[in-house]
Amino acid sequence: MSTDSVRIDKWLWAARFFKTRSIATDAVDGGKVRLNGERVKPARGVKTGDLLEIDNGSTEWEVVVDGLSDTRGSASVAQTLYTETERSIAERQKKAEQRKLFREPGEAIKGRPTKRDRRQIDKL
Repeated sequence: MSTDSVRIDKWLWAARFFKTRSIATDAVDGGKVRLNGERVKPARGVKTGDLLEIDNGSTEWEVVVDGLSDTRGSASVAQTLYTETERSIAERQKKAEQRKLFREPGEAIKGRPTKRDRRQIDKL
C-alpha cells in the first residue's frame, strides 16, 4: 500500500469514530461503513476526497476524508481528518430533535422498575 492511503479501520479509529481498532474492524466487516457507496474490507485503503458513510451504533455520519492518519491523537486533531456533509449534519440535528420530543418510556423510572412500572412499559 502506498503512503497516500491508510487502512480504513485504522483511519476510523484515528478519526475517533470508534473507541478501538478492533471495533472499527468489526464495523467495516459488518457493513456499517461504506466507502464511496460500497461495502469494503478493513484492509481497504482510504484516500483524501473519499466519501464515507459511517454508522457507529448511536449516530450515522457521512464524511469526506480531508486528511490521513494511522495514529490516534487528540479529538481536535481527529476533527481535522474529515468534513461532515451538509446532509449528514441536517440529519443528525433532526434525529437529536426527535430524541428531545419523544422521550424513552422507561426514562422517568428511577431505580429498578416495580411490577406496576413494568406493566406500563409493556403497554407502550
